[in-house]
This record gives sequence, C-alpha cells and structure tokens, in this order.
Amino acid sequence: MLDLHTLAPDFELSSALDKRIKLSSLTGKKVILVFYPADWSPVCTDQLALYNETLRLFAKHNIQLLGISTDSKWCHAAFSQQRNLHFPLLADFEPKGEVARKFGVYDEVEGTAKRALVIIDEKGTVAWSFLSPPDVNPGADGILLALEKLDGHKSKKLWEQL
Repeated sequence: MLDLHTLAPDFELSSALDKRIKLSSLTGKKVILVFYPADWSPVCTDQLALYNETLRLFAKHNIQLLGISTDSKWCHAAFSQQRNLHFPLLADFEPKGEVARKFGVYDEVEGTAKRALVIIDEKGTVAWSFLSPPDVNPGADGILLALEKLDGHKSKKLWEQL
C-alpha cells in the first residue's frame, strides 16, 4: 500500500454505463477508496451495504465514497441497481487492476483488488489506509475514527451513532 502523506496517483475509471470519474476532479473533498475483490461475493456485498447505510455519517466529513474492483462496468451497474447503492462503483477492468496496482493493493494470484480502504485528503494525499484480510469485512468504525481524527472532532464520536 502507499505510504501515508504520499500523493495519490490520479486515475479515471468508468462508474456507470456512460460516466467516468477522475480522482483529480475531486480535489477539495476527502475521498474514501474502497478496494474490494468482487461484486456479488458475500463479504463484499455486506461491506458495501454497510457503507451505503453509513453514507449520512460520511457526508458530515465532506466525503466522496468510491468503490473499486476489477469487475466490469456492466457488472457494477447490475450490482449497484440490485443493491440500491448510492455511491459510485468504479471498474478497474481494462487494463485489469491498473489502479489497484498503483495503490499497491492488487492481488496477483487472485487477479482482483485486495480488500483495502484508503482515505485521500482534500489536497490529494493519502491520509489513512487499512488492508483487511480478504474474508473479513473491515466495517466502518476505522474509517469514521480516522475521519474524526483528520477533522479534529472532539465531540461525541460519530461511530457511536451507528
């Protein structure tokens, strides 16, 4: 994984059948990159559903949440629609895993992204990251605690509102 305070590599990926998202276009916002192995897998499905339910807490921190896997935009569109997700899923499909490789989270053996979380600050640098075992949902607590620390929150912890 990239070291903290490293400038995040820019990328542009398909997010829907006719839309693309470029990381550098999000400068001025914090970005949570959720790298995950595959749509439709049990752990990934649960993890993304949790983040969908946690969007209101992320919104308090000026966040753009982006899911990234090596699945195609067609697979993402079906999965997102079926699961009623309210954040973009990006297709790191061709060249396969290029963005995951840039962030140091590509699994060469499986041919998928590893299960990793990266928070990029408003200036485009890596502010926090976490690599989870492939079969473990990392949840949202770590993300929320990292966001509170980045924002200097001294009030009641947002994660207690889950």
